[in-house]
Amino acid sequence: MSSRKGRKEAARVVREQLAQERRRKRTLWVSVTAVFVLVIAGFVGWAVYSEQRAGEFTPPPGANEAGTGIVYGSGPVTIDLYEDYLCPACKQFQEVSGETVDQLADEGKAQVVFHPVAILDNRSTTQYSTRSSAAAGCASAGGKFREFSEALFVQQPGEDGAQFNNDELIDIGVGVGLDRDSFGSCVKDGTYLSWTKHVTEESSRANVSGTPTVLVNGEPVADWTSPENIRAAVEAAS
Repeated sequence: MSSRKGRKEAARVVREQLAQERRRKRTLWVSVTAVFVLVIAGFVGWAVYSEQRAGEFTPPPGANEAGTGIVYGSGPVTIDLYEDYLCPACKQFQEVSGETVDQLADEGKAQVVFHPVAILDNRSTTQYSTRSSAAAGCASAGGKFREFSEALFVQQPGEDGAQFNNDELIDIGVGVGLDRDSFGSCVKDGTYLSWTKHVTEESSRANVSGTPTVLVNGEPVADWTSPENIRAAVEAAS
């Protein structure tokens, strides 16, 4: 009698263990399936987001085909300038070598692609890097990109603060000959904010890690503080 009871108890224990194992397997498969669905959804979501993001920005007149910078000059050599309007070293570059770059463009020796990136918003309480870059897009639409860029560097505010508000950016634009109504509306409407994001994202993909970065036909100019180095690099590449 006790032997039968023992066998029954053993059988019951085995049945419970088998049932537990089946429940564990069901739980495991449900978890794996859920993770798989989430991964697939993530890939689909990222693909849709990437496509939407790629089509969201509006490049200003004067931008290159990729929409990553403003072009001036039409020489056989390309000078790529990656600068942030809040970057003190960029202001230094403009003071020392900016005139030489403009001369090379005006002489027909170089095509300049100016990429107004926004990487210093963390040094501003008002996202000045982004707003000033977008305003530069508005200046390009008004035919005064070079003049406005130069004025932004000449009047560059200090880091770590609010910097210029939109009305002050508009005043700077009017000071270089831009129309207050059309330029002002463009700045206040944030017309080129999405373009600024695109320029900044693409600069990161191009492995630009700091500003200023100066490239001549894709090759970095190590000592950008020397106008002679930039002119020599252009002449060597032409």
